[in-house]
Amino acid sequence: MISVFIECKDQENALAVTLASLVSGAVEGLVAEVVILDRGSRDGTAMLADAAGCRFITDGDLREAVRSARGDWLLLIEPGARPILGWVDQIGQHLAIGGQAARMRPSREYRLPFFSRWRRRLSALEHGALIPKRQAIANARPDQSLESLARGLAMKKLPCEIVPAAVLAFS
Repeated sequence: MISVFIECKDQENALAVTLASLVSGAVEGLVAEVVILDRGSRDGTAMLADAAGCRFITDGDLREAVRSARGDWLLLIEPGARPILGWVDQIGQHLAIGGQAARMRPSREYRLPFFSRWRRRLSALEHGALIPKRQAIANARPDQSLESLARGLAMKKLPCEIVPAAVLAFS
């Protein structure tokens, strides 16, 4: 089972999109919990997280949040991103095999225009980051963001796809 971590600030609509896409993982028994790391939101993020049954942490210690995660693996994802095309089965197979950190492939159907992709810096969470809990605990610092926790890790590409959050922002 995995714990999904989402870090947000005033991104209620994007968070709703991501939470809706995670329902299939919860139904299949893959997603044990969703942890929302809030960085000072003033919109309805807290109410949305509560209604969805998420654990909501406001400006908390990342290391402690990771230690208290229920899953043995963590899926770090941006608000607005949507895993698609068999992600539950593919991640389940990867967990059964064990091994290294992994990420999903960007969806071919939902791509940014060429020049938008070409000129921007890719986020470490844009394609999700599936990390063993023990590795996340070893690398996490109290004041760290999810982005910096995932940056620089060697990751295997999983055969499932994700629609990046940037596509939602561009629409």
